[in-house]
Amino acid sequence: MKFTSRHTGARHTAAVVGVLLAAGALTGCTETAAGSGGGGSAEAGACDPADVTLVGQVRNESNPYEASWLDGGDAFAEQVGLTQERLTYDGDSTRQQEQISQLLAGDTECLVMNILPNGDSDTPPIVEGAQDAGAYLVTQWNKPADLNVADYDHWLSHITYDGVESGKQIGDALAEAIGGSGGIVALQGILDTGAAKDRFAGLEESLAANPDVELLDDQTANFSRAEALEVTKTLLTKHGDDVKGIWAANDDMALGALEALQQAGRDDVAVVGIDAVPDALTAIEDGTMTATVSSDGPWQGGIGLAIGYCVATGELAVEDIAGEDRAWFAEQFLIQQDNVADFVSPVTSEDDFACGNLFSRSQGAIS
Repeated sequence: MKFTSRHTGARHTAAVVGVLLAAGALTGCTETAAGSGGGGSAEAGACDPADVTLVGQVRNESNPYEASWLDGGDAFAEQVGLTQERLTYDGDSTRQQEQISQLLAGDTECLVMNILPNGDSDTPPIVEGAQDAGAYLVTQWNKPADLNVADYDHWLSHITYDGVESGKQIGDALAEAIGGSGGIVALQGILDTGAAKDRFAGLEESLAANPDVELLDDQTANFSRAEALEVTKTLLTKHGDDVKGIWAANDDMALGALEALQQAGRDDVAVVGIDAVPDALTAIEDGTMTATVSSDGPWQGGIGLAIGYCVATGELAVEDIAGEDRAWFAEQFLIQQDNVADFVSPVTSEDDFACGNLFSRSQGAIS
């Protein structure tokens, strides 16, 4: 699943497809995992496709972006004749770990998990658990910088986006929308996430490049529309007409900010976000929101399962995944009113999840 785009900056790195196991070879998945952090290569998977269990886990489905992630997982599962188990943990790290522990206590031989860790600190126990249980794991967005995917053979890949770039992109779009000068406020995400940290760093780069734009205030709203509504009300009361723009680290918060502006009778404030959720695209179309950045949630939901499925069924060997594809930045797209029509209707394509095309959206390894 992908958005139609004229973006030309992507580096298309195709995965090298592992040798298919011959008929009559192993009939079940490898039963033992390499030792945690051992860095060995697992044998190619030998799961019958019908025996693979697909699990996608995000914070909640009230966030349209995360709901679209699970929808993308469903699309991939349907493509291979399976169903995806959809899990949500409501932003509760303890609940997330409990759900994963329950999964890993069952039959893990052909278990494939595509996981959004709640925060960087939540990733290590998920990785260790999957490694010990022999489950196939792909994580996205959040991991500690010093946790190395290549040290594991069941943690197949970690996918994220250059948050500094996206934070700067929407910061620059906001600066342009307010004429290059004036006061703005920023709504930060969950602070224990690489996405929140990097996106705010991108805003700081934008501010350095646009010295007449002043950051009046920044507060966390935890990627939540409801929290953003209340935080924005407070910031508007505090800073009044000095607020010319609102920078939000995701669209859900941007939409909460738009609601606060509407309640305050303010139509003179530019708003930007990240995620390209449907309501944000509609707001950009009608001119009430300035810009967003798409990471293509449906593609994320499918690609994590596709990587695990290809390894579990033996179509891709772990040792044949290039080092730069073990932890990598995926392509993202800046969306404004002049190109929003290209992104309103995602294009579904089975080719996106083909085993030979898994890493085609890579923008390079995470340094």
